[in-house]
Amino acid sequence: MTAKRKETGAAYLRVGTTIYKRVQQPLSSGRSIEILLAWNVETLRQDFGKDYLARIPKYDGFCTVPDHTNYRREIHGFLNRYEPIPFQPAEGDFPHIRGFLSHIFGEQVEMGYDYLQLLYLRPLQRLPVLLLVSSERNTGKTTFLNLLKLIFGGNVTFNTNEDFRSQFNDDWAGKLLICVDEVLLNRREDSERIKNLSTARSYKAEAKGRDRREVEFFGKFVLCSNNERNPVLIEAAETRYWVRRIPPLTHDDQQLLARMQTEIPGLLFFLQRRTLSTREESRLWFSPRLLATEALRRIIHYNRSKPEAEMLSIIRDILDGEKLEEYQFDVSDMVNMLEIRGIRVDHPTVRRTLTESWQLRPAPPTYYQRYTITYNGLTQRQESKTARIYTVTRKLLDELLNDVSGL
Repeated sequence: MTAKRKETGAAYLRVGTTIYKRVQQPLSSGRSIEILLAWNVETLRQDFGKDYLARIPKYDGFCTVPDHTNYRREIHGFLNRYEPIPFQPAEGDFPHIRGFLSHIFGEQVEMGYDYLQLLYLRPLQRLPVLLLVSSERNTGKTTFLNLLKLIFGGNVTFNTNEDFRSQFNDDWAGKLLICVDEVLLNRREDSERIKNLSTARSYKAEAKGRDRREVEFFGKFVLCSNNERNPVLIEAAETRYWVRRIPPLTHDDQQLLARMQTEIPGLLFFLQRRTLSTREESRLWFSPRLLATEALRRIIHYNRSKPEAEMLSIIRDILDGEKLEEYQFDVSDMVNMLEIRGIRVDHPTVRRTLTESWQLRPAPPTYYQRYTITYNGLTQRQESKTARIYTVTRKLLDELLNDVSGL
């Protein structure tokens, strides 16, 4: 007769009609993560006997319900895929974390605490895409990602640029944070995907060999890059990014992450009792004006197309040359002046810049004074006409030139 294995504390369970074994998978870092492995029923019967099958926990299916302060593994007969975080709050100081967060968030450190507090206490709250950039080394960007991983455990996933672009995205399902180190997602389709996911309530999850399915999405993106100019395509009217340039650390502490790990219970205790320094002012919580950092302006300026940059130059020349406070023009006026400057562009491209990037709307057919530029760079009046015109004020021009349009 085949000898039966003794049960050694390994947890078996049935979800729907499938048997799983809950195991601790070792990681190269020395830590381990809990995963569920599909298990063979016959093997389980051979190991523990047929009567054991009746004793294993049974669930109707999986669910994903994030909660860090009142976590439940089972909810109405469903097994919660969301992981409990590894630490419980306990009163205590956290000087290393406090100093490190001051380094990462600088003058916006209170917003940084708000960001962590919202992640911890309101995991369903949508938040801006946090992008940390610096061309210098030893800045602590990757250490920040690792700190988030320590705090939120298995609810944080690290992706590569290729992972992000892959059609197979099931491993994102149910994650609180999607982190990408050394990000370079400067294609328009990358930008659109990030923007859409940052405000999405659900998305289509797809795994190899399985049909796509719609799942609830509450993930937030944290990106790091050594490229300060164009790690991600960000347009002038975009309000979904919080970009911070991170300076080098003043000294190199190889044990910093380990020191911060011991302080996490004190940080969580602080976050539970702290009063938020901001209030909800947008769908991503923070007011867009708070996200208008110099690092964001630099990326927007670099990503500006040549036609758009030339349009701004033309408008500035006319406002200055004619001493105007506002300039009115129709799309044909601008197309003709761009051609004089040696840039061939079609009407839809100009119209898209005006309406999408600059957030302008055309007025009903209006009789207006036309101005144009000449081949020698001078401005002059033209015969007035009636058309659907756009108006750019000097204030708006200054905002656009400073790359904070719409913020």
